[in-house]
Amino acid sequence: MNTNNQSTSHLLMIRPVNFGFNEETAGSNAFQNRHAPKEGVNGKAQQEFDRMVNTLCSNGVDVTVIDDTLQPYTPDSIFPNNWVSFHADGSVFLYPMQAENRRLERREDIIAKLEDNFSVKRVTDLSRFELEHKFLEGTGSMVLDRVNKIAYACLSPRTDPEVLALFCEQAGYKPISFDAVDEKGKAIYHTNVLMCIGSGFAVICMDSIPNPHERVVVKESLLAMHKEIIDISFEQMNQFAGNMLEVRNAAEETLIVMSKNAYNALLAGQKSALEKYGKLVYSDLNTIEINGGGSARCMMAEVHLPPGS
Repeated sequence: MNTNNQSTSHLLMIRPVNFGFNEETAGSNAFQNRHAPKEGVNGKAQQEFDRMVNTLCSNGVDVTVIDDTLQPYTPDSIFPNNWVSFHADGSVFLYPMQAENRRLERREDIIAKLEDNFSVKRVTDLSRFELEHKFLEGTGSMVLDRVNKIAYACLSPRTDPEVLALFCEQAGYKPISFDAVDEKGKAIYHTNVLMCIGSGFAVICMDSIPNPHERVVVKESLLAMHKEIIDISFEQMNQFAGNMLEVRNAAEETLIVMSKNAYNALLAGQKSALEKYGKLVYSDLNTIEINGGGSARCMMAEVHLPPGS
């Protein structure tokens, strides 16, 4: 088995039962819109979720869907990639979350369910850092180059350098951290809204990295790893064009998954550049995006675990 694949054909997704605008996360997530219509939000989110799962499955991707529970109250459970990550060596990492109601998303039964089909060799729980108010929200906080073992991370209230360094030490990654801001100068809450790394490409909003030295470091690292850089604007980032994920299907074909808003925000030349690396797959996630402040990538926790015996 090749343990160096950037992408996987196995995804974990959590179907919401109480999705809605989360007041506890809104302070650091400028992508949430508190003025968005609130009526029927969970039902609309469920419809968007189901359509996305159907789109992935019809394209040959293996999706494990777990239903969220009504209790405890977890309005952001639809974004599991923030509390857990799964790796090709059989390791699982659990992460410290800033919002108290997001900490309730961590569920041992979900990991146990995956053990029906996959091999879990060790679980590393970093959530103790919550006691020190230090956070690292999984592959939201970090965009992983899994082949070259580089973790790109924009530092924010949700991404602490000490916890980042510990993850990298334990998982065998090199950290490349930087500051990133939106067009209003506010710190961007998660790295995965400004950049995405695929096997041969990187989508990134370079304008969001204000420090020229840090921008050069990130760019040179991507180029050194032979990534074609597809630079997006602030406006495109705000439509979640940075929040995409490369996955594979059962036929080993590459798919680049994003929301409909992200797809529509891309220019023709950017789409052409991406299509060299995979089929562009998109789904309408507007309700989830404006209320939850996250998009397609946030909804998919990649399962890189080895198959179970």
